[in-house]
Amino acid sequence: MKKLFILFFLLIAGLAQAQQLPQTEYYLLVGTYTNGTSEGIYVYRFNPATVKFTYVSKVKSENPSYLAVSPDKKKVYAVNENGEGKGAVSSFYFDNKTGSINFMNTQPTNGDHPCYVTLDATGKNVVATNYSSGNLVVFKTNDGGYLNPAVQTLQHEGSSVYAGRQESSHVHSANFSPDGDYLFAADLGNDRLYKYKFYPESTKEVLTQTSPSFYSLPAGAGPRHFEFHPNRRYCYLLNEISGKIMVYSYFEGNLTELQTLFSDKSPGTGDKGSADIHLTPNGKFLYATNRGTTNDIAAFKVGADGKLTEIGHFKTGLHPRNFMIDPSGKFLLVANRDSNNIIVFRINQVTGKLEDTKVKLELDKPVCLKMIRVAK
Repeated sequence: MKKLFILFFLLIAGLAQAQQLPQTEYYLLVGTYTNGTSEGIYVYRFNPATVKFTYVSKVKSENPSYLAVSPDKKKVYAVNENGEGKGAVSSFYFDNKTGSINFMNTQPTNGDHPCYVTLDATGKNVVATNYSSGNLVVFKTNDGGYLNPAVQTLQHEGSSVYAGRQESSHVHSANFSPDGDYLFAADLGNDRLYKYKFYPESTKEVLTQTSPSFYSLPAGAGPRHFEFHPNRRYCYLLNEISGKIMVYSYFEGNLTELQTLFSDKSPGTGDKGSADIHLTPNGKFLYATNRGTTNDIAAFKVGADGKLTEIGHFKTGLHPRNFMIDPSGKFLLVANRDSNNIIVFRINQVTGKLEDTKVKLELDKPVCLKMIRVAK
């Protein structure tokens, strides 16, 4: 009886201590289009325990439609998605204790409508992709995180079959391989996934062509975004026009196709409008958003062999251009550009199904979401 009492006491004490532990909170950074009422990048504090947002700060920036965060979580880089020679990338200092964000500097991207930006693991190399100009550009950062002028511009050529979308090269995204040895770039305009060897210490030819220099995709696929699995062995490519996901194995810089399946299952063969793709931190589930007339998010279970099995489709708002999964893997946030809001789903940790929390954050034209843990 005495032992039971002691165990009960320890259990109660443990629960009380757990309740007193500070909850992990995050800053949500939101990139927007600024042709309406939004003015730039917005910062909110997100409490996962209550699923509530609190406005913290903002910084003015023109069309910061895609964001990337430095490894130290103190710098933010944003494309300024403008045409007519005004495409640029801007850097910002982010205080991960207070949530304040301040402009540092900007550099032109040598092209029009930059739509994606990414950093290497050191934060010293920044790559942006210009959609309309069909090129990607490499920047170096100094010790303070400021952007130096571009050191390299790589121009893509070619076209494909879908009229009005594939008349020329349109580089939509780029990501470094999990081993850090290569950079891959998805070109929606010519149906290619390019591969470049990465030399992080070089000051001129940071990226060089390899063999093969690109992987050809089915005509009319329209590759948009892709992501590597946390185990570093698989890559998942979302095709905007065809609405299909292509699954690859990855080994020493080489991709081998394993599977193709639909993200957008709507009838017809027109431009599906699939948008963004991400895996949960534990690699168990994958999600992809579909725009157009579908406006949903497709959910898949990831097998031990990397292949996908469909779980289901879950309705979003209008034009879910971008989404993110929080670091805990428990919540999925969707930026609905044309509904002017961000909605929050809870991820069922067993089934992968999405449960609508009914939480909505109202903001004009949200198009990119990133999270940074609140520092103590």
